[in-house]
Amino acid sequence: MDLELLLPGEADVLVRGLRSFPLREMGSEGWNQQHENLEKLNMQAILDATVSQGEPIQELLVTHGKIPTLVEELIAVEMWKQKVFPVLCKVEDFKPQNTFPIYMVVHHEASIINLLETVFFHKEVCESAEDTILDLVDYCHRKLTLLVAQTGRGGPHEEEGPQDGTPMQELQKQAELMEFEISLKALSVLRYITDCVDSLSLSILSRMLCTHNLPCLLVELLEHSPWSRREGSKLQRFEGGHWQTVTPPEQQKLSKLDGQVWIALYNLLLSPEARARYCLTSFAKGQLLKLRAFLTDTLLDQLPNLADLQSFLAHLALVETQAPKKELVLEQIPEIWERLEQENRGKWQAIAKHQLRHVFNPSEQDLRLQARRWAETYRLDVLEAVAPERPRCAYCNAEASKRCSRCQNEWYCCRECQVKHWEKHGKACVLAAQGGKAK
Repeated sequence: MDLELLLPGEADVLVRGLRSFPLREMGSEGWNQQHENLEKLNMQAILDATVSQGEPIQELLVTHGKIPTLVEELIAVEMWKQKVFPVLCKVEDFKPQNTFPIYMVVHHEASIINLLETVFFHKEVCESAEDTILDLVDYCHRKLTLLVAQTGRGGPHEEEGPQDGTPMQELQKQAELMEFEISLKALSVLRYITDCVDSLSLSILSRMLCTHNLPCLLVELLEHSPWSRREGSKLQRFEGGHWQTVTPPEQQKLSKLDGQVWIALYNLLLSPEARARYCLTSFAKGQLLKLRAFLTDTLLDQLPNLADLQSFLAHLALVETQAPKKELVLEQIPEIWERLEQENRGKWQAIAKHQLRHVFNPSEQDLRLQARRWAETYRLDVLEAVAPERPRCAYCNAEASKRCSRCQNEWYCCRECQVKHWEKHGKACVLAAQGGKAK
């Protein structure tokens, strides 16, 4: 495969231009341009990783010091979704015919965390995050707490067939499913941060081990596995953006997400630096010893390094627990969330009102122009190359082989599903087709 979305010079220009936007400007023309640029960088980074060649996007982000910018943008859009988006959803007389501009802002968080997941595999990226790694650790902790809250609910359910809700209600459902996927990617980012545990500052280690007690949170995730669920007698796992049925022979195979949790636990519990900081209270000991039940021969065959963790737990079962440490420690604290909240406190309604009038109420011509730009960004050959799996039917979620001939965006398994989905897909299809013709 020899695909290139961006030339080296283009990628350099896009990375250099990355900047942070105030919450009020989210969805604006300048913000939209950066969102498109991020999507291009995202797809190029995945292409680079897929073909195992040199990774210029990751190198450019480090060279130009843009990882802190991405972390700030990530937390800013997280705050917008928590504070401004609910206000928009409650405005009774706001009934947009097209929610695409709002969807772009909601989707922005997924774009950034996806890019960070791709590049954080490299330790130099973690180092280049500098002080914002504290903010990123806190962000990941918030997302993992959300995952634990999915326990017993089996994660959000994908909607099948046409829905009767308003466009804004549909958008809220999409945002819920997106939040679940974002949380899973945050888990991967956190695991990559733990790979650097030997070089992290004492403040970051203290935040991870003492403030958030991440080892115990990871045990809960492993125990409840929110990315797995039972549908009748079938086991399903959330992989590649969809719930997929796992065949009986595959059920003993370690999933990628379970693997990320085990590796993170290994890093946090067996690293000398982390062990020196972690206070093994009676609660922590009780939680960690639950891991012994999961350390089967089948698991150890797939992750042999976990034999060291098994030995650690055997020793832990015999030692006395520690009382919580009461020591005075001067440490850094994350500042992005608190700063953004102070800057915008009491302004959420005003921000929503401004965006309703000036950002999320585009003309038909503006929408066509936006559709044209997105058709240029999302080249079909690139999308197929970065897709984690074969396309799925937009109506029934079965494997699909037929694409909508008009807009070329949606996939279907059969003509019948395409007809049933038209009520939901029609407006977006016409808009995308018009945007393509306008080129």
